Amino acid sequence: MKKILLSILMIAFWVQGSCFALSNKNKGVNNMTQGKIVQTAGRDNLGNFAPEFAHYNDDVLFGENWNNQDIPIKTRCIITVVALMSQGITDSSMKHHLQNAKNNGVTKEEIAAAITHTAFYAGWPKAWATFNLAKEVWNENTPALTEKEKYAQTIMFLIGEPNTAYAKYFIGQSYIAPVSTSQVKIYNVTFEPKCRNNWHIHHAKSGGGQMLIAIGGKGYYQEWGKEPVELNPGDVINIPANVKHWHGAAHDSWFSHLAVEVDGVETSNEWLEPVTDEEYSKLK
Repeated sequence: MKKILLSILMIAFWVQGSCFALSNKNKGVNNMTQGKIVQTAGRDNLGNFAPEFAHYNDDVLFGENWNNQDIPIKTRCIITVVALMSQGITDSSMKHHLQNAKNNGVTKEEIAAAITHTAFYAGWPKAWATFNLAKEVWNENTPALTEKEKYAQTIMFLIGEPNTAYAKYFIGQSYIAPVSTSQVKIYNVTFEPKCRNNWHIHHAKSGGGQMLIAIGGKGYYQEWGKEPVELNPGDVINIPANVKHWHGAAHDSWFSHLAVEVDGVETSNEWLEPVTDEEYSKLK
């Protein structure tokens, strides 16, 4: 009997595509805008009563399905809103998913078009009910997202704080966020459009150097005496020790890379001259 009950609950849940507890922040973590999506509402509310259902909710629906990269997160949000609207508003999950859609870049115009289109297939009363909630979420008094906030929604890692400690070695604004500070040190460095660091060298008696892993936007890397290399998400640059180089964003794009420090003996950084506007303007 218990298995039958769990099966019925699971079927109902997958049809709805949402968790009844998502609207209450105190009842579970559901972070869909920064990094990997993590959900705990199932275990927080049903961990003892229905642990199997809690597992499906937290680990499968949100742990695997929402983290699947085959569909962009923005598209997935719109699909979820359309699915919930089609069956009729049954609980507070609709407003949660509308807010989540907004947080992931869905504009007022886009959600209005999606609801209007769905109304012809799902029904006019359902559209009215959804619009009433959408108006609350896309409140005209809500400040528009900044370019930084919009870009932050496109990458997995936090942008972090302004890189004030090294600002004198950069042209333009950069940001830094620690990813790992033990074992292997990794930092996410983000550059606003046109921002780049000075020519510099990672010195080491042995070992040392740095690895760059591009994770967002478009940027460039250049070694002294060589042509610049364009960097896009997924590209990896291995920088040997004692090689003069620079890296930064394209003129029309934000750019982020993970900077991985390579252990070495007697390591140090030497900051040199800026990359001139004349040099930088030659980049395509």
